[in-house]
Amino acid sequence: MKRSEINAAIETAAAAFSKAGWELPPFARWSPSDWPTERSEISEVLDRSLGWDVTDFGNGSYRDLGLCLVTLRNGSLEDQANGHGKIYGEKLLYVDVDQVTPLHHHRRKQEDIINRSGGSLMLRLHPSTADGDLGTEDVEVVIDVGHRTVAAGDTVCLEPGESISLPTGVYHSFWAVGAPVVAGEVSSVNDDAADNVFYEPLGRFPDIVEDEDPIRLIVGDYGRLSW
Repeated sequence: MKRSEINAAIETAAAAFSKAGWELPPFARWSPSDWPTERSEISEVLDRSLGWDVTDFGNGSYRDLGLCLVTLRNGSLEDQANGHGKIYGEKLLYVDVDQVTPLHHHRRKQEDIINRSGGSLMLRLHPSTADGDLGTEDVEVVIDVGHRTVAAGDTVCLEPGESISLPTGVYHSFWAVGAPVVAGEVSSVNDDAADNVFYEPLGRFPDIVEDEDPIRLIVGDYGRLSW
């Protein structure tokens, strides 16, 4: 994925978030030169993988298969295991029209996905089997406060303000219809390094072609930082 594509995706998403009334925290507005020079000042950002995340899932066609998001807060797996401390995470997502986040589930994470504003957010749901295949049983979810049974492979539509609670192990993909969607995710601790299971083998983070300077660092850049 070209750095110019990543920069453009971040600018588009940031403008949509602001228009929807979601102002970002200071660390999500830092240019590379704005980052503090002491690791102790940004340990929360680095250790919890906060900030911008743009990916084409290794597909090479971000507009068709991709996602731009910013992680606003995140806990630690140690706290989650102990049952105290920061045991939750929150993200803000920009989902473009017909831009698909591919079918995947989580080994541990329970999450709510919320349509904050924009068009309709479509989610395709499947149960997962023990060997990672697609199950055929119905999926039990909660949409806002109502329990709902969804047939395997069916699609759920969330209009602005609506949300869905996805149990651990439920395959889901999503995309926007009608207009781009600003979506929220509220979840247990997020671990993108080990918790995502894609139905088709895909890369979670992009290989970056540096065709221009970054306007913001993304989480995939953090491993190259030195302190």
